[in-house]
Amino acid sequence: QVQLVESGGGLVQPGGSLRLSCAASSRIFSFYIMGWYRQAPGEQRELVASITSGGTPNYVNSAKGRFTISRDNAENTVYLQMNSLKLEDTAVYYCNVNPPVNGYWGQGTRVTVSS
Repeated sequence: QVQLVESGGGLVQPGGSLRLSCAASSRIFSFYIMGWYRQAPGEQRELVASITSGGTPNYVNSAKGRFTISRDNAENTVYLQMNSLKLEDTAVYYCNVNPPVNGYWGQGTRVTVSS
C-alpha cells in the first residue's frame, strides 16, 4: 500500500522553529509534485508549500520567507523547515501529492505555537 507518514511536530513558542518530515512508502513519489498541507480547527485544509520532482518550490504567501520545503529523493522524504513560527501556524500538518489523492492522507503531525 502507498503510505505517507508525517512526523516532527510539537509545541513551540512564537518565533521558534520546527522541521517536519514526510516519509513516503515508495520512490514512485519522487516523480510527483509533493505538498505540505495544514488544517487548523474549524478551517479548510490548505496547501502551504509544494515542491516539484526536480526541487522547484512554491509557497502560500503567509509562508514565504519563513518556511522552506525540500526533498531527498534518495531517502524518499520531504521536509518542511518552519522558522519564525506564529500563533496562526498552529494546525495539523499533512503531506500528499499535489493535487492530493484522498487515499494518501496520513494522520498528520500537530504543530502548536503558544506562549
